[in-house]
Amino acid sequence: MTKADFEFIRSLAYENTGIVLPERKKHMVYSRLSRRLRQLNLKDFTQYCSFVSNTPDERIHFINALTTNLTAFFREGHHFDYLEQVVIPEWQRKNKKRLRVWSSACSTGEEPYSIAMTLEKHFPISQWDLKILATDLDTNVLEKASIGNYSRDSVTNLPARYLDKYVRHTADNQHIQMRSNIQKMIHFKQLNLLEKWPMNGPFDAIFCRNVLIYFDNETKQKIIAKFRKMLSPQGYLFIGHSETLVNISEEFDLIGQTIYRPLGHGGKKLAKPKFSAHHL
Repeated sequence: MTKADFEFIRSLAYENTGIVLPERKKHMVYSRLSRRLRQLNLKDFTQYCSFVSNTPDERIHFINALTTNLTAFFREGHHFDYLEQVVIPEWQRKNKKRLRVWSSACSTGEEPYSIAMTLEKHFPISQWDLKILATDLDTNVLEKASIGNYSRDSVTNLPARYLDKYVRHTADNQHIQMRSNIQKMIHFKQLNLLEKWPMNGPFDAIFCRNVLIYFDNETKQKIIAKFRKMLSPQGYLFIGHSETLVNISEEFDLIGQTIYRPLGHGGKKLAKPKFSAHHL
C-alpha cells in the first residue's frame, strides 16, 4: 500500500461514511482490505483503488471491510439499568401506548436484542405499539443480526430470566437462537448516517454508542443535530462510554453516565443503579 493508495482510501472512507482514518490506522486498513484484494484477485492496492473508484457496487464491500463491529449483549450495562429503573416506569406512567426506539449502529444485533429483552415484559405487544428500529452501515452484520443466531459463549452473561424466555439452544448445543417473540419487535434496515434518513420519528429513545468516536467534530455535530430532530422532546439519547456531546451540541442535558435528554425535558438525574443487568 503506497502513501497515495492510503490517502485515496482514507478520502473515500470519509466521503462515504464520515469515518476518519488517521495514519496510525494504516495497518488496520491494510489488513482488512487485503482480504478483499485476494477475493478479487488483484495484485496490489493501486489496482484496488482504481477498481473501487470505477465500480460503484464495490463501495458496499469497501465499507463493510472497514467498519468495526465490536459488540456484546448488555454491553455498558448501566444504560440498561437506567432503562429498567427510570425510563420504563416513566413510559408506563405516561401510558401513551406508542413507543419507538432506534438502535442506530446495531452491528450484529446484540444491542437491539438487549433493548428488546429489557422492554418486552413491561410492554406486551397485545397492549402496546412498540417497535425497535435497528440500523447499520454494514450489510454483512445486518444479515447476521436479522437471523438472530449466536455462539453459545456470547450469552454466558445473560440473566437466567432472559435465557429462559427469549433464547433457545440449537441442535448442536453450540449456538443459540433468539426466539420469535423477541425478533418480531425489531426491524433491521441498512442505513448510512451520513445520507438521507427515510424515517420520520419521533423516537422515544435513540442508542448511538461507540460510533461518534470515528467521526470528526463537524460530522458529529451534523449527526447529533439530526438525532435531536428525530427525538421526542421527552426522549433519551444514549452514547458510548468514551463519547461526549461537549463542544458538539448545546441542545441536550447530560442526565446520567453518557445519557442525554433534550433541553427542557424536565427529567430527573440518574440514580445509582440497584443492580447490574450482567449479574441478575
